[in-house]
Amino acid sequence: MTRQRIVLPAVIALGSNLGDREANLRDAVREIGSLDGVIVTAVSGIVESHAVKPDGVDESSPNYLNAVVLVRSALHPDDLLDALNRIEAEHGRVREERWGDRTLDLDIVAFDGLRRDDERLTLPHPRAWQRPFVLVPWLQADPDAELSGHGRVDALAAAVSPEVWAFDAAPLNEQATTSTNRDRRGK
Repeated sequence: MTRQRIVLPAVIALGSNLGDREANLRDAVREIGSLDGVIVTAVSGIVESHAVKPDGVDESSPNYLNAVVLVRSALHPDDLLDALNRIEAEHGRVREERWGDRTLDLDIVAFDGLRRDDERLTLPHPRAWQRPFVLVPWLQADPDAELSGHGRVDALAAAVSPEVWAFDAAPLNEQATTSTNRDRRGK
């Protein structure tokens, strides 16, 4: 008898403001897609935004590039978080300052409508509903998206300050799709 895996939808936000920001995002999309039990179903374009620190916008820090990846995950949310933290660490992520500059930031924004709040993981992400650098790319990946407890993402995006702008780059999913297809052919 074959055991079937239960796969659930999840939303992952990506950000980078240090190093080769675009390459960091492209690598992260590819690495998320290569996780056992995770299937990338959609990838947004890239947007750029000012760094946000605990005291507000910090225009003296490098700008962030941001994107959103939609996945179907057979991993438990804690296991997905562990995998994302490993990807961040492999990209040199250092956790010295709250909301500090970073090579790569991967956040689980939503996981199948699950509501959770503990010291390790809060779902949905507690500030996603007010962050244009999450909402705008999420809408690109899913125009009908909803954030549990907050409503439609298009309405949330319309209600926040539009402090993001498009970043001119090839679609993030081009590389992910190409490598996924190549992997399936065994090359």
